[in-house]
Amino acid sequence: MEDALGNLEVWKRGCRLAVKTYQVISKCTDFGFKDQMTRAAVSIPSNIAEGFERNSKKDFSNYLRIARGSCAELRTQIYIGRDIDLIDEDLAQQMINEALEISKMLQGLINRYNRKD
Repeated sequence: MEDALGNLEVWKRGCRLAVKTYQVISKCTDFGFKDQMTRAAVSIPSNIAEGFERNSKKDFSNYLRIARGSCAELRTQIYIGRDIDLIDEDLAQQMINEALEISKMLQGLINRYNRKD
């Protein structure tokens, strides 16, 4: 991506996690679970992008919080997917770790944009 959003590492990592989520559950026949999980995954980079384009620190911070909530939702679904043998244990742990790292990065940005200028 050639715009400024493409320089935001947390957005790029969110996109990669969304792609990985689609790949991992592509053969899942529980369409409700599959839909919920992919929606949560796609919501992470989508909310980062939407907030980024708002041109307001307050709005950006709010959308980062929403993206962070989607990270928590996705982690929950990964745990469930692992426990019902939909996702391999090692792969699930890798995805959980990545979602946790993205969540930390989002919190860092939230803190940065909430500081008093």
